[in-house]
Amino acid sequence: MKKEEKKKLASAGAVFRAYWRQITYHPYLFTGVILGSIGLQGTGLASPLFMRQFLNELIALTPGPTSIHPILITLGLIGITWALDWTISQIQRESNEHLEAKVMERLYNENFEYVLKHSHNFFASNFTGSLVHKIGRYSSAFETLFDSIATQMFPTLLFVTGATVILFIRNHTLGLILAVWVVLFILLQIYLSRLRQPIRMVRAERGSKMTGMLSDAISNQSTISLFAANAYEGKSFSKAVREWGEANLRSWRSDGWTQALLALLMTGLQLGLVYGAVIYWSRGLLTVGDFYLIQAYLLTTFNRLIGINYSLRRFYDSYTDAAEMMAILQTPHEITDKPKAKKLAVEKGSIDFKNVFFRFNIETEILHNFNLSIHGGQKVALVGPSGAGKSTITKLLLRMYDVTSGKIEIDGQNIADVTQDSLRRAISFVPQEPVLFHRTLMENIRYGRQQASDEEVIEAAKKANCHDFISALPLRYDTLVGERGIKLSGGERQRVAIARAILKNAPILVLDEATSSLDSQSEMLIQQALDVLMEGKTVLVIAHRLSTIMKMDRIVVMEHGKVVADGTHSELLAQGGLYAHLWNIQAGGFILEDEDAPIIESAKENDEDSVPLAEE
Repeated sequence: MKKEEKKKLASAGAVFRAYWRQITYHPYLFTGVILGSIGLQGTGLASPLFMRQFLNELIALTPGPTSIHPILITLGLIGITWALDWTISQIQRESNEHLEAKVMERLYNENFEYVLKHSHNFFASNFTGSLVHKIGRYSSAFETLFDSIATQMFPTLLFVTGATVILFIRNHTLGLILAVWVVLFILLQIYLSRLRQPIRMVRAERGSKMTGMLSDAISNQSTISLFAANAYEGKSFSKAVREWGEANLRSWRSDGWTQALLALLMTGLQLGLVYGAVIYWSRGLLTVGDFYLIQAYLLTTFNRLIGINYSLRRFYDSYTDAAEMMAILQTPHEITDKPKAKKLAVEKGSIDFKNVFFRFNIETEILHNFNLSIHGGQKVALVGPSGAGKSTITKLLLRMYDVTSGKIEIDGQNIADVTQDSLRRAISFVPQEPVLFHRTLMENIRYGRQQASDEEVIEAAKKANCHDFISALPLRYDTLVGERGIKLSGGERQRVAIARAILKNAPILVLDEATSSLDSQSEMLIQQALDVLMEGKTVLVIAHRLSTIMKMDRIVVMEHGKVVADGTHSELLAQGGLYAHLWNIQAGGFILEDEDAPIIESAKENDEDSVPLAEE
């Protein structure tokens, strides 16, 4: 557990440096907060001093109609002090609120941008819900940490220091007692807070685990229902909630006992100082006004120090929250642009895989000395049994992963030397199971080219054979499709994805068999849309149904990460070998019930040769 937590949590220095960098973008607001804190402590210290003078003057006067005149000046000074206190507090509040709001906005935006640049493998290895939770907590943790330091700890240090100095001037012994007690009290609080930090870390880790499980279950609700696994999932989630609740309770108990101990120490100090003040008053060394001064400073000091305990608790909680996300922000991106990387310039759209090796880990080699050349405008299909490396090739072409060695070129340009954005703008990818945003159909299709007009979106939808079903909907193109497009059928989602690709109009097209799991009517409509989409483009198709690729310019047969055959449909059938074997057992595109047949992709299977998920 401890080793796992060390991996997940960044250092306090890293968190504070990141937050401080954000603060430096707003120097005037930060200055307003700091000067406001200093000014408020000044008025907080001055007010009891004027009140002490007021009480001493009041006691010295004889009651009468004109006796109040001598003390009106002091009363006026008290009023001015209170007015200044109110004014400064408003300035500080405005500065603090604007600073925190602006910094939190920047944190959300920067975190969003950084996290989205992580690799495919990163997202495959992390719960979506946990990532969302950590991003939110990292931004909100700034508010808590800044409040704790700038508006609570720093002002408390100023006030306690000022109160101690003033009491020391009035009476060296009482001032010294308060100074020593405050130092020891603060050190004790820091020690106890650090002692409780492992408990907070466990609570944060279990909270993230619980959130991740909740997100995972909600995302897979249909699977849970189909397998009648509500009770099973409920039992697993209840265990996670129970562990989180136990960690919460331990944290609260430790905080409660700490609070009780600190209150006891404060009570002892108050009694001791008041007793000492009585002794010095009896000797004529202190006035009645000094009693008020001591009591006012003590009560404020006690409240501030109690607040320090609460602030330290929130401080460490927020640090723990921020440190989890900071660890992600410190994780280097696996796929990065080289310094001064140029934009990809596509003229013909030729693709060359040259001596490509790809190893996901030491044990798993996916591609071994893979070579393949595709001429510009050529339509090439990749076929082969599961695990042959077909999907890996498309992921490498899109730089979702980088090759272990060798290179991939488009029109003679190494894709590792160009920007990722320019590479992916040049390639349209239509997966077997497209995922849509929980947005309108208009927005989903326009994602292919965000600047496209409504008319261009509708034209692309017509070419993709999805305009008719969209027009039949009550809200037409303003219809929300649900999370991941769940409100649409598989064929409808596929046609929307094709419309998006048509609108993008990239010179290179990659298709992960778009008709393998659809009914005949949907397949016909989609095949017509694909014919429009493929026109004039370099096309790379991962084939599951061999009947859909008979008209390809070339069919490349893969096995164990290598090319074992290359030719047209008729040439490959004439050669015999693996392709002919696959064709025969599919019987025109459908798998036969043959127990002795080798395991291959069926018409209803996804390609299973994708890179395995990283262990969490």
